[in-house]
Amino acid sequence: MSLLPLLAGLAVFGLMLGSFFNVCIARLPAGESIVSPGSRCPSCRTPITWYDNVPVVSYILLGAKCRACRAPISLRYPAVEIVTAIAFVLQGWMFVGDPLLLVQRLVLTSILIILFGTDLDTQRLPNVLTLPGIAVGLAFSLFVPPGLVDSAIGAALGAGLLWMVRWGWKRATGVEGMGLGDVKMLAMIGAFLGWRQVWLVLFLSSLAGALIGGVLMATRAKSFQSRLPFGTFLALAAYVASLTGDAIIRWYLSLYAS
Repeated sequence: MSLLPLLAGLAVFGLMLGSFFNVCIARLPAGESIVSPGSRCPSCRTPITWYDNVPVVSYILLGAKCRACRAPISLRYPAVEIVTAIAFVLQGWMFVGDPLLLVQRLVLTSILIILFGTDLDTQRLPNVLTLPGIAVGLAFSLFVPPGLVDSAIGAALGAGLLWMVRWGWKRATGVEGMGLGDVKMLAMIGAFLGWRQVWLVLFLSSLAGALIGGVLMATRAKSFQSRLPFGTFLALAAYVASLTGDAIIRWYLSLYAS
């Protein structure tokens, strides 16, 4: 398949899946079914017809309001759809020559987008995504990089590192710095990307979290006792690593080459 049709198809597919991801983000933290009932207005609970559920287009045509009750529709809905489309296109651009690896990256991207949304909204990372995600990452590793051994080590390393960080922070401050959901999420990322990428993801997410946390504390938007949704930083870092992680690691190691 040539590049342009593939990217166009991935963009449309991403928009459609992004609409479904919005349902997952809204319902999974509450333990609700993502299948039934169908899409409905969060305010008046009126079922949404198919022509009011077209990604992005319906949001614009409805003026960002529910047709039935005229309650505002959150900007999050088209944002997730557009972000998913862009994220899929970038993966297609990077891995057009390896269809199975592209599928693996699209599955990982999908999980990361949903986890980003649930953690941002509720500071929860549902087990229904992270735990099966570990198994899916290990299964893919039988056929695509990083390979089963690196994948298994990555899952163990991801869980172990964040568990130790969590334990150390609680012991030093008396405050839960992160939940076990973060531990499971990094284990899942390690299963998909391998143990080398775990170090990169942890570095990038910690750097982003420290910078944003520092800004929030400086502006008094957060205190030292506050807990940031670290899963959002893990999701962003893992997505970057899924695209260019190997290149970043090679560049870093080249700095020390003789």
